[in-house]
Amino acid sequence: MATSAPNPRTWIERLAALKKALADNAKAVSVVLDKLLKPGTGPEARVVEAMRYTTLGGGKRIRPFLVTASADLFNVNPASALRVAAAVEMVHCYSLIHDDLPAMDDDELRRGKPTCHVKFDEATAILAGDALLTKAFEVLSEDDTHADSKVRSELTLALAKAAGETGMVGGQMLDLFAEDHDLKMPEITRLQRMKAGALIAVSCEAGAILGKASENARHVLHAYAHDVGLAFQIADDLLDVEGNEKEVGKKTGKDAAAGKATFVSLLGPERAHEQAEVLADQAASHLEIFGEKSRLLQELAHYVVNRRA
Repeated sequence: MATSAPNPRTWIERLAALKKALADNAKAVSVVLDKLLKPGTGPEARVVEAMRYTTLGGGKRIRPFLVTASADLFNVNPASALRVAAAVEMVHCYSLIHDDLPAMDDDELRRGKPTCHVKFDEATAILAGDALLTKAFEVLSEDDTHADSKVRSELTLALAKAAGETGMVGGQMLDLFAEDHDLKMPEITRLQRMKAGALIAVSCEAGAILGKASENARHVLHAYAHDVGLAFQIADDLLDVEGNEKEVGKKTGKDAAAGKATFVSLLGPERAHEQAEVLADQAASHLEIFGEKSRLLQELAHYVVNRRA
């Protein structure tokens, strides 16, 4: 449901509040990551250095924010939410390391810096990605994450499904398949729902799991995550077409150069912008049952489609 546009002053204030919340949460998650990924000694320390290079090297931390903001809806202990947020960010960073490899997307720039395999080497990058993925599940399984073993088990299962062959890994396989095949809109939607949307969905679901929320609350958050995930990907596709390397922090124009079908190539930029806004409105409307407590999550839905990086 479309909402009336707020007056400019109100919108500017709300955007500033959201950006501050994102920055504060990113800083808090980085502190947790820094403690969890302690620098090592000996030859194996190089892989930890690569893990820290990728996870502590910036980024918007939107997925960790989804974890903590959704957990706030259910009054979850912030320390527990931050540990889960850190685990989700580890899985996200693992996927970035592997996506950037020459065998995948072959990117040399990520977040405005050399990619992990360029900074270190391909073998170290592969190992760093592997270690981040397994470290995430180590963190979720520890008592410090939640006192209830059933909650820890449910978190582990949810993240495993989001990261595996029915989630990110499967989506990446479809993305490779897309390089040599003409995909239509339903196929692209499924690809992005798996590759990018699955981790966004589990980030929202994690807050509900931590808070032992009702099935209805979980359903609402899943619907929100579904729409935000697609809106986020459309915005990413638009940035690849309309953005530049400096503001985006990575090489742009790669999808078109590879002849890969995307939301933008099928819809055109104007319709893609419109669709992203519709999805953002829908996402925000799902959360109305939570009232003011969901304000930042509602604002985030619009932020992700208007960002420039």
